[in-house]
Amino acid sequence: MKGVILAGGTGSRLDPLTKVLNKHLIAVYNKPMIYFPIYTLKEAGITDILIVSGRGHSGTFLELLGSGSEFGLNFTYEIQEGAGGIAQALSLAKDFVGDDKFVVLLGDNVFEDNLTENIAKFKEQKSGARLCLKQVDDPKAYGVASVDGDKISKIVEKPAEPESNLAVLGLYMYDSAVFDYISKIEPSARNELEITDVNNLYLGSDNLEYDVIGGKWGDCGESFDSLFEASQMIKSTRLKNLDNNLNLL
Repeated sequence: MKGVILAGGTGSRLDPLTKVLNKHLIAVYNKPMIYFPIYTLKEAGITDILIVSGRGHSGTFLELLGSGSEFGLNFTYEIQEGAGGIAQALSLAKDFVGDDKFVVLLGDNVFEDNLTENIAKFKEQKSGARLCLKQVDDPKAYGVASVDGDKISKIVEKPAEPESNLAVLGLYMYDSAVFDYISKIEPSARNELEITDVNNLYLGSDNLEYDVIGGKWGDCGESFDSLFEASQMIKSTRLKNLDNNLNLL
C-alpha cells in the first residue's frame, strides 16, 4: 500500500510565518511539521510516499527530505499549481497510486496514536473508503460526520449547527475509485474541489467505513493557537522522541 501526503495550500491563516515558507515546513515543537505525517505512514509500514506541494516550495521539500533513503523510505513529488482544494491535490496522485488502495494524510495533521491497526483494517476492507473521526469541542470548524451504529449517515462541511461533535480528520483511506469520484464533483462556492463531496459519494454508494480515534490530535494549520497546542501535544507524548532520521523509537 502507498501513502500520499498533501502539503500544498497557501497557509494564509499562519501569515506571516508562511510569507516565504510552506506551512508544512514550520517547526511543531522540535521537528518540521511534515515529519509527523511521514512518521505516521512509516510506523504503519508504508514506505512509498508521494508528497504533493505547491508551486515555489518543491525545491525546499526536496532539500529537506531528499529521496527518502535517509528515512528508509521512497519519496515521489508532485506540484499542485494552484489552491484548488484537497480533492484537486489528491487527483495528482492517480499515476502514482495506479489501481492500489492508499492512505492520504494532510500534512498539517498530527496524530498521537499509532494508526497501524486502523490502516490494517482498511487493507482487509474489500473496497471503498475509510475515515478517521474524533470528538472535538468546536465541530463547526470541520467536516462533521453523523453516525448511526457502525455506519456514517451524513457528512456536512463546516455546519452552522452540527448534528454531532465527530470531526472528519485529515487521514483518508481510499481505493482507486476515488479518482472517478473526483472527476464527478463540482467546485464549491470557494472554487475548490472539496474532499467532503468525495466522501459523500462513497457514502452514497454504501462503501464508507470509519474509526473513532481516541488519542490526541492536532490540526496545526487551523490557527496560531492550534499550532501552539500541537506543539504542546508533541512535547507531552511519544512524538517528542522522534530523532532526525524518524527511527521508530
